[in-house]
Amino acid sequence: MVTGRAERAELEGGARRLILDHAARLLRSNGYHQTSLREIAEAVGIRKASLYHHFRSKEEIVEAVVNDGVGFVHEAVRAALEAAGEADPRRRLEAAIAAHLAALHGHSDYTCASIKVFSFGENPTPESVRRTRRAYDDLWRALIEELAGVGVLTPGIAPERLRLFLLGAMNGSVDWYREGRFDIPQLAGELVTLVAP
Repeated sequence: MVTGRAERAELEGGARRLILDHAARLLRSNGYHQTSLREIAEAVGIRKASLYHHFRSKEEIVEAVVNDGVGFVHEAVRAALEAAGEADPRRRLEAAIAAHLAALHGHSDYTCASIKVFSFGENPTPESVRRTRRAYDDLWRALIEELAGVGVLTPGIAPERLRLFLLGAMNGSVDWYREGRFDIPQLAGELVTLVAP
């Protein structure tokens, strides 16, 4: 339990992020149904009632974690594409894949929780989550269309299926990627070779 004055001030200053950090770790490990507000509060070191100063419900905490997980990756890929500028389309794809993988594994509690709990149990998926996910999907749609437009993709691959395949393959790496065992730039290059030889 947080008791000291300095500890209380630190908690109040960064309480929202601290709560989300612990919630993301618990959601990643336990999933939506097995993570309770009591467990989140205990992990943070506060009473359960104190959570309500920052969030109205467990669903609101989960919504924020999921949106942050997608947001971290979206921002990394957007920045990588901006930095790549008008580079050749294969290099742009490679930059986007490398950025996705780096953000996915660099913010793994959030991104893994986001993947694991995208379905909100019995509750409908919040509109903000659908909107955040659509915006990221749209970024990849535009990139794949750009690649298709210049004839870089393997002939016969439908762009929408390719987008789903790429995102699924990259997100699936949470099951097998280990830092030090795999090199993200090398993985990005190999994945590009599979879809844009």
